[in-house]
Amino acid sequence: MRLHLLAVGRLGDCPEQELVDHFLTRFDRIGRSIKLGPTRVHEVVDRRGRGRDEEVRLLRASIPKNATVCALDHRGKVMCSKAFAKSIGDWRDKGTTDFALLIGGADGLGRLICNEAQDCISFGSMVWPHRLMRVMLAEQLYRAATILAGSPYHRS
Repeated sequence: MRLHLLAVGRLGDCPEQELVDHFLTRFDRIGRSIKLGPTRVHEVVDRRGRGRDEEVRLLRASIPKNATVCALDHRGKVMCSKAFAKSIGDWRDKGTTDFALLIGGADGLGRLICNEAQDCISFGSMVWPHRLMRVMLAEQLYRAATILAGSPYHRS
């Protein structure tokens, strides 16, 4: 199952990008053996400054055809790392070929796209900067792959 991280904004050359690359490289390495990956990052930018509706339009246009969509939103369901791993494994086992995870910009995604997604998850009720969300999501994808592969990285 190919994974697609669709995010508003460009990280460029920054510490967050280094961490995202680090965890996605590790994810792709371990994911191959369990039929996960490769991972592709799609960055969209609202060059006209039209706001969240335009960001959502750009994200929708970047979703691969027939992909299963999971939106990240503070109103989504909160799950532990093992449940997140199980969810990814379940989508893979159902025959999902493309799995898209959406990260909004500074104003979030909005309810409409969250309602359209097959799943909507939250990393807690706090609001996180979208740059950090990419790092946290990349790490959780790697953690999920290690859980599914039976690796000792996740200890609890």
